[in-house]
Amino acid sequence: MEYLQTAPVACVIFVITIITSLMAFSNNSLYGRMMLHPYTVYRGKDIHTIITSGLIHRDWMHLFFNMFSFYLMGFNLEPTIGHLQFGILYVLSLILSDMPTVVKHKNDYNYFSLGASGAISAIIFSNILFAPWQTIYILPIPIPIWFWVFGVLYLVYCHYASKYSRDQINHDAHFFGAISGLMITVVFNHHILGDFIQQIISEAPARFHL
Repeated sequence: MEYLQTAPVACVIFVITIITSLMAFSNNSLYGRMMLHPYTVYRGKDIHTIITSGLIHRDWMHLFFNMFSFYLMGFNLEPTIGHLQFGILYVLSLILSDMPTVVKHKNDYNYFSLGASGAISAIIFSNILFAPWQTIYILPIPIPIWFWVFGVLYLVYCHYASKYSRDQINHDAHFFGAISGLMITVVFNHHILGDFIQQIISEAPARFHL
């Protein structure tokens, strides 16, 4: 009940994404209509799938991982930046994270993409700007990693995986979602970049025991 007051937009996104994903799991026709097909979108058809593809997931594990990440990050971010800004950040990042995929795969008829990973990457990186020294655990690494370090490693990995990985994961959406999250957060909060740098500089000596 507390989340309905502090993060109503996140609650709505969370519930809708779970419901639509579960519905699509048992309805192949719905699944097909909601997936992003860059070949079709680039030719001006089924534009709505840029949004709807973010409301469905490949399988239970994909859904769980994304919604768990959204729960950890989104419900804390919305009270920080406000309901309207959070909604804009999520939806706009979902769109922006898919556009490079549409262009890259515009002639690949057999390529499809789905999932909310681009928008969730945006939420994660928006959080990084506000709390760079917060820690996060990444399995199987047994030690906490500072947010800003995680951000650097995440971008490097996504860039590398986009070029060389063959795991059928849309790493471009992850990368450009993260970049979109940074840009949108800075546009709405002009002071945040300066605050971020100041936090890094002021706390670095203590963090590194200098």
